[in-house]
Amino acid sequence: MKHIFHLMSSIQPRESHSIKLGKAIIAKIQEKYPDTTLEELNLVDLEMPHLNPESLRKLFTADESLTKEEKESITFSNHLLTQLLAADIIVIGAPLYNFTIHSALKAWIDHITRPGITFGYGEDGRPIGLVTGKKVYIAMSSGGVYSEGAGQVNDFVVPYLKAFLGFLGMTDLTAFRAEGLKVPGLKDHAMSKAINSIKID
Repeated sequence: MKHIFHLMSSIQPRESHSIKLGKAIIAKIQEKYPDTTLEELNLVDLEMPHLNPESLRKLFTADESLTKEEKESITFSNHLLTQLLAADIIVIGAPLYNFTIHSALKAWIDHITRPGITFGYGEDGRPIGLVTGKKVYIAMSSGGVYSEGAGQVNDFVVPYLKAFLGFLGMTDLTAFRAEGLKVPGLKDHAMSKAINSIKID
């Protein structure tokens, strides 16, 4: 049995192309693995707190060194970790906003980046990702074209997610793009092209 975890970070839930693409990816996964469970999380609705000096200290302190009150204060982060670690397949909806990801998705990344839990360092000083054995699919949407051509240098969504999730050990990552959604001549077929491109490993 596969457990799918669908993260959404769109500010337009009813009209979101990244959510629509994410659900199409999930449908394809369920075709391949009929016996699956699904958990969904809308990060924008959560209004996640951003890191500050005090929360960062707690997240980077060993559990046995925290007081009971301090442990309770990071329950939210621990819950996000539990969701992540329970998943076999992760689908991340990532619309491009101003060349990068929404701040809610960045906040989620900050909360699940925990030394000794999701990453560590070897004796040679190199980082070791501890979140392994998971398949990640990115459902990216963008008004312009960023997979190739002049816009490619301004894509800080897929390269960033690939680099950072890889740092945490999630190296098996595939991105599907609904792009050109605002470009004349491309927008009318952008979603169907993206959905038709979905292949599940």
